[in-house]
Amino acid sequence: MEDSPLKKKLESCAEMEMKPTAWSISHRGGGTLQFPEETYESIMAGTRMGAGIQECDVVFTKDRSLVCRHAQCDLHRTTNILTIPSLNAKCTTPFTPANSTHPATAKCCTSDFTLAELSTLCSKMDGANPAATTPLEYLDGTPKFRTDLYAKTCSPILTLREYIEIVDNLGLKFTPELKTPEVPMPFPPGSDYTQEKYAQHMIDEFKAARIDPNRVYVQSFLYADLLYWLKAEPAFAKQAVLLDESADFGPMEDSVANLTRYAKDGVKIIAPPLPYLVTGDAKGEIVPSAYATRAKEVGLDIITWSLERDGWLAGGSDGAYYYATIGNVTSNEGDVFRLLHTLAQDVGVIGVFSDWSSTTTYYANCFGLVH
Repeated sequence: MEDSPLKKKLESCAEMEMKPTAWSISHRGGGTLQFPEETYESIMAGTRMGAGIQECDVVFTKDRSLVCRHAQCDLHRTTNILTIPSLNAKCTTPFTPANSTHPATAKCCTSDFTLAELSTLCSKMDGANPAATTPLEYLDGTPKFRTDLYAKTCSPILTLREYIEIVDNLGLKFTPELKTPEVPMPFPPGSDYTQEKYAQHMIDEFKAARIDPNRVYVQSFLYADLLYWLKAEPAFAKQAVLLDESADFGPMEDSVANLTRYAKDGVKIIAPPLPYLVTGDAKGEIVPSAYATRAKEVGLDIITWSLERDGWLAGGSDGAYYYATIGNVTSNEGDVFRLLHTLAQDVGVIGVFSDWSSTTTYYANCFGLVH
């Protein structure tokens, strides 16, 4: 990091006793640079690094159990399922090897399997090798900025109930994300398991565990889910988070304009990705975007995602996705703290999701954002 008052301040906190903080939010557990995501190991790593809020991405199985996976159809990337012939055969798209004209393909969804079948799987680091000619080769696709060093043991898929028990025992807060289904709803066709029943199912798991709604930040990308919770579960909707990636599919101006409607409808917290909130100016500084400014104007609290999800800032990525709008003013890993500084002091975010929770925890402790 280049010499600056920010660097001097951060250095002054090196011997500080770091405390857990809700400003530091785990992404997929918070330890996913080194541990398979959505696992007990990742949760414990993120917790040891001070994450005060723990995430579970919620999806449903064939027999309508709720489990933690980042996407309904990511089993072929995040587990060993392709190496088990009887389960590979049940995948939406079983493994097909690469050839001279096509990459290797596979698509395995939690809705393809019962909970009992999923309980036999081992989690792995997220990744796939498109040049693979065998299932084992396909699984060998971990990005180079992560590691397989701590992924050698079998980490089972967590159910939502197990996640709730783990996080409750740790005394932390929860942020379950209702993942938008990748199969038609209701599921299966002709059944009564509608999108609304799925949204209610997730809430009911917290009620059954007698979790105080004030400890829960329910999330969804699907606006209809937020509207349902606002009507049916107002206690949980007080901290409901609308995940917003709409500008990935349309003009940013439209996304900025929509913020007024969200606030009027009763949404309290908006959560866009990092690049929506910041930009680089002519002086090389990281400054708030028009989106960030408007969100505050209409009274929305802001959470953002996901720090350290992409590769190295100094690796020639020009910011990749998560740092795309500041790629022209960043050049080394210390610039992550410049980004956090703008998010905290100028944008005023109330929390940051991170794949390695120690970074956000350190900043939050150093600047008195422990809550």
